[in-house]
Amino acid sequence: MVEVTDTALQQAAGEGMDAFIQVFTDTYKEVIGGGLTAETMPLLTGEQHSLLAYQIFRDELMEGGFCQLIQNGYGGYIFANPFAKVMRLWGVGDLSKLVYAAKKIYDAHREDLERERTDDEFMAMYEQYEAFDELEDEFLEKEEEYTALVASYVDEHLDLFAKIIK
Repeated sequence: MVEVTDTALQQAAGEGMDAFIQVFTDTYKEVIGGGLTAETMPLLTGEQHSLLAYQIFRDELMEGGFCQLIQNGYGGYIFANPFAKVMRLWGVGDLSKLVYAAKKIYDAHREDLERERTDDEFMAMYEQYEAFDELEDEFLEKEEEYTALVASYVDEHLDLFAKIIK
């Protein structure tokens, strides 16, 4: 079982909900050696993967949107797994709807979205896939709310995410 210290959680909680979540996800990244592969996937539970997926989703969207998320290889991890359903089950229904809407675009254009691109081709994706713009704007407007809801769920179900060491 993944372990985090109560001290680290207390300190992070004082810094904010994103820092609280990151205590867990940084530990998960250490456990999987920094990469999601067929060999490392079984090292985390479904709940842990869902939290890691949220962190990746949040970070990628905050930095470069859906095009970046997909180009960095996370399309399948987010859209081909039950991430959206889990967000709904965790009480983050608006985020679940947003992910399902993005999945429709992803599914319709997956091959093109995932193909290797030059830097110029990557930048051109933002014009080509303007369908993501409204979803990205919605996420950016509600990110703090979503992160607070996810952190609250984790806080209420700590034993699902890590063994807390006193």
